[in-house]
Amino acid sequence: MNYPFQNPDLPLEERVSDLISRLTLEEKIELMCQYQTDIPRLGIHKYKHGTEGAHGVAWLGEATVFPQNIGLACTWNPELMHRIGSVIADEARVYYQRNREINGLTIWSPTVDMERDPRWGRTEEAYGEDPHLTGVLSTELVKGMQGDHPFYYKTVATLKHFYGNNNEVDRGSASVSIDPRNKREYYLKAFEPAFREGRAGSMMTAYNGINGTPCNLNHEVNDIVKKEWGMDGFVVGDAGDVLGTVMDHGYTASYAEAVAGSVKAGIDSITDDQEISFQALRDALAQGLLAESDLDHALSNTFRVRIRLGEFDPDDRNPYSHVPEEKLCAPEHAALSLRAARESVVLLKNEGLLPLKPDISSVAVIGPLADEAYTDWYSGTPPYRVTPLAGMMEKMDGRSVHFHSGLDLVRLRCAATRKYVVVSGDEKQLVTAVDDSAQASMFERCDWGWGSETLREVTSRLYVTESEAGLQATAEEARGWFVKEAFRFQTQEDGTAALMSWEGKPVLADEQGRLLVADHKEASGASFIVERVQDGIEQAAAAAATSETAVIFAGNSPFINGKETIDRPDITLPPSQQALIQAVYAANPNTVVVLVGSYPFAVNWEQAHVPSILYTSHSGQELGHAVADVLYGDYNPAGRLNMTWYKSVDQLPDLMDYDIIKGKRTYQYFDGEVLYPFGHGLSYSRFTYTNLQLSAPRINGDAHVTVSVQVRNEGPMDGDEVVQLYVKAQQSRVPRPLKTLKGFRRLHLAAGASETVTFELRAQELAIWDVTRESYCVETGAYTVMIGLSSEQIAETVVLHVDGETIPPRLLSEPVRAVNYDNYSGVFIDECREGGESIRLAQDNGWIAFHDVNLGDSPATFEARVSGHIKGGEIVIRTGSPDGPVAGTCKVIPTGGRQAWTTVQAELTGLSGQADVFLTLKGEVQISWFRMV
Repeated sequence: MNYPFQNPDLPLEERVSDLISRLTLEEKIELMCQYQTDIPRLGIHKYKHGTEGAHGVAWLGEATVFPQNIGLACTWNPELMHRIGSVIADEARVYYQRNREINGLTIWSPTVDMERDPRWGRTEEAYGEDPHLTGVLSTELVKGMQGDHPFYYKTVATLKHFYGNNNEVDRGSASVSIDPRNKREYYLKAFEPAFREGRAGSMMTAYNGINGTPCNLNHEVNDIVKKEWGMDGFVVGDAGDVLGTVMDHGYTASYAEAVAGSVKAGIDSITDDQEISFQALRDALAQGLLAESDLDHALSNTFRVRIRLGEFDPDDRNPYSHVPEEKLCAPEHAALSLRAARESVVLLKNEGLLPLKPDISSVAVIGPLADEAYTDWYSGTPPYRVTPLAGMMEKMDGRSVHFHSGLDLVRLRCAATRKYVVVSGDEKQLVTAVDDSAQASMFERCDWGWGSETLREVTSRLYVTESEAGLQATAEEARGWFVKEAFRFQTQEDGTAALMSWEGKPVLADEQGRLLVADHKEASGASFIVERVQDGIEQAAAAAATSETAVIFAGNSPFINGKETIDRPDITLPPSQQALIQAVYAANPNTVVVLVGSYPFAVNWEQAHVPSILYTSHSGQELGHAVADVLYGDYNPAGRLNMTWYKSVDQLPDLMDYDIIKGKRTYQYFDGEVLYPFGHGLSYSRFTYTNLQLSAPRINGDAHVTVSVQVRNEGPMDGDEVVQLYVKAQQSRVPRPLKTLKGFRRLHLAAGASETVTFELRAQELAIWDVTRESYCVETGAYTVMIGLSSEQIAETVVLHVDGETIPPRLLSEPVRAVNYDNYSGVFIDECREGGESIRLAQDNGWIAFHDVNLGDSPATFEARVSGHIKGGEIVIRTGSPDGPVAGTCKVIPTGGRQAWTTVQAELTGLSGQADVFLTLKGEVQISWFRMV
């Protein structure tokens, strides 16, 4: 039987409505989670929301693996991102065709979170610190993933994580404070273009809260994403976060309240334990917290997408219905992976050592990452891996290559029994059973810093890992949600070492000599003597001394000291790697450092001493070829940094401080000296900029101007250049960025060639969020338009005059939301369950300021909506400064809870004319809105 929803000639909304109308209530409940049930009587098959595809299809089997997103962002190449998105979609379609019930077409990618702090453990997953760069690149990836058909999707992109998700510590329970200007000018700006222009069909909310409200309950999902930006697909909660509303945030008392609040706030699909979620939905319906129409609305969003994926239509109607099997890991996809890896390489420093001479006679390839091509948690399984060592050996073509990891080789000896550790038996169990050191197992010891080390058995090349049977040398990689290959050696007073597991439990030896992990951290463990058989740094330096050039590969493991659930303890390289670099450089000044990493590093010594430094992310299957191509000059590097590389964590505010304006974060506001600026990247060529022009010197606030500049390749090699357009307001009512990226273009120029590059700059792109009127505003004034090689290296400037608006003085006679302050100290933003948000003290005293207030005819009364919690407090109204003249004092009595609100009033005196107004808060005061009449 054919139903109207199966008729591709009917309008989409008619089909959606027909399908939903045919479902029973219980069927609707069982369609509300990630694994949607089948409805055989209607011909609806099982479907799974959420195939991973951050930089290639993941977790389903072999697939083309591209560089990590931080590397892809360093390409500054939207066209490349579009092509990568299309490849991800093709390969996802192949897996979908193999098993449509398990391998879905809604892809959990891209990660669009703003990376305002490089310590974030998931820095590898996103596109950097700038909303314009992130928005353009992620939008093109979305377009490539979803295809260009006017109706059918190739796949659907699920943007994540909405929003303010840039820390892993307490991510499931913490709330971040983000005021309206930060929100509208920075955090939301990254997401907006993927919906407005890219028409992304899905989105995932974040684990954290925003201003006191968990993100899965955030009204902005409906109000901004769906209504303002026009998103007509579906929103999914992150894994476990809807039930986490109870378990982690403690925000609701029951799962029924959690699922009801989430669905009403715009969550259309729940990614949690299904049986618990189903029962919670039933309870919410029974208690009147949800209506069946709420489920209808959510399911309309999910099935609108499923219909457009072609699930219910004849294959001949859908151009994406059959992707040939040979598209999976196709040669052309591998070629694109190589191109992406090449384009992502950033030349950080070069004092003439690179490119390596074509006739170089010998090279030392050194470092713990030299013979590795790591994947990360969201990587796919590559069909092959080319390590840097392999890539360089191909280039040397039989000439001398001296390789050393720079790692120590050690034997372990039980201090109590004096017996050596040996890998024994088919299960590769570690036992302390050998008296003769010659029979002892040898381990390669890699110190990743901050108490994390790995041991790799030399003969089998397998890592020591923790298992139920004890310690075994069975792991091919150090990876996993819990990295059980990471250990810590804890030096004791007698010089022996205690060996601690990945979760801090001591390792002990049983009566058979097997090495086991204790049940709890307080247990007594065994003591070990660590005998160094080979000094890795000494051997590496010796290899470097006998070579014409040394190339050191340093960086991070994607699973240790920085990953999902773990933020970085520092931004430096591990001390052992720093020591390796310094020793090799001392042995051979012709040293190149290649940083292979998931995030920026503070390599201050290296910048001061080492002649040449490259950066690449973990770049997938073609890492080795790409790096070797750049080192030997077969590819002219043009990658640009997508984040500021700071000199030290001392230059960063607290990790949980999300105010980039007041905290002076990112290149937009940071006014200190950095190691490498945003947009930085060198070339083997030299590019010059001339003749920067505007199509008009003055425009109005609704117009646009064309910016043009001539770029010339003055160098000896063909190469790419990334032209960057920045703008700065010369004056403003509010603190403005030092500069903001408004356009970029990557172009290829032959040696000696030139090209005129043009940008369209719309006046609306210069808008700020005007908190006095809660709308965007283009201010009248002069704007410096800059063309640069990076955010710091500006080549040409010109002034543009914009006839926009002048923000009028504030009026406080009508209720003003406290969150719309102009400045603050000692406070953070919390929720107000009556609606909106509130201001709450972060310490004993604090204030919020409202600038340029027209006080009119001397207001006599201050009125505010407040909470006094348990102890109460007071609000002091002052003018001019936080310590200025007192115009009134408003006592706030205890109200019995943070969300127990009342209205208070106080008399005002001495107010007139125009002034800055300060509200000084004391005690347990929380304020939602106020007015002065």
